[in-house]
Amino acid sequence: MKALVTGASSGIGLSIAKYLHSLGYEVILVGLDKEKLSRVAIDVNSNKYYDLDLTKEENIYKLYDKVKDEDIDILINNAGFGLFGLFSKTDLNKELEMIDLNIKAYHILTKLFLKNFMKKDKGYILNVCSSAGFMAGPRMSTYYATKNYITKLTMAINEELRFQKSNVHISALCPGPVDTNFNNVAHGSFTIKGISPDYVAKYAINKMFKNKMIIVPTLKMKLALFGIRFIPHRLALYIAYHIQYRKENKK
Repeated sequence: MKALVTGASSGIGLSIAKYLHSLGYEVILVGLDKEKLSRVAIDVNSNKYYDLDLTKEENIYKLYDKVKDEDIDILINNAGFGLFGLFSKTDLNKELEMIDLNIKAYHILTKLFLKNFMKKDKGYILNVCSSAGFMAGPRMSTYYATKNYITKLTMAINEELRFQKSNVHISALCPGPVDTNFNNVAHGSFTIKGISPDYVAKYAINKMFKNKMIIVPTLKMKLALFGIRFIPHRLALYIAYHIQYRKENKK
């Protein structure tokens, strides 16, 4: 049994890699930092890890070419980053890199592996999305938009597979704040305490194996996402704006 995990050098990706290893999976690791990956590889007893920048399209296909004959059972699309700030002021090149990683890399790998999985009529894809995938995010607009894309894409594919009575399953992991390096990369801070990435990993994988389409760790976040359906868009935007403002200005 084999699993491919992108963004595996830290955070949720690292925790998922370790949990899958504990379940007996051979884990193939992908990330930017070769030194960190090599340490993770030791922890999960893997000799297969690739330091590739998946913001570059050619590296996405290069990764696929390297692993397409590995008979992979699980794809974990986890690599991604965010960026705080007003849309009029955030760096365009950084946003385009975000779109390439958070959307294009997920899209391409999902399509390529989905075709492989459907040929053998088995396999799991877990797209690590966010609770942001159900909202608009003033002061973090591009990140929220990328997570909306992947969340809705995953839901649509899930329904296609259901109608085809396929044994291939795809899920979207949509947590709230998680205690990872995300804030440092995005240049902001959560105003509420993030949950443990180890908890998120175990919860997500267990729900994935139960063929859950949308995976939301913690009752608090489930209730928040349920409640947002019933408030006007303008109020939701107002709340989101001030939440992101506090994140950017938290000392």
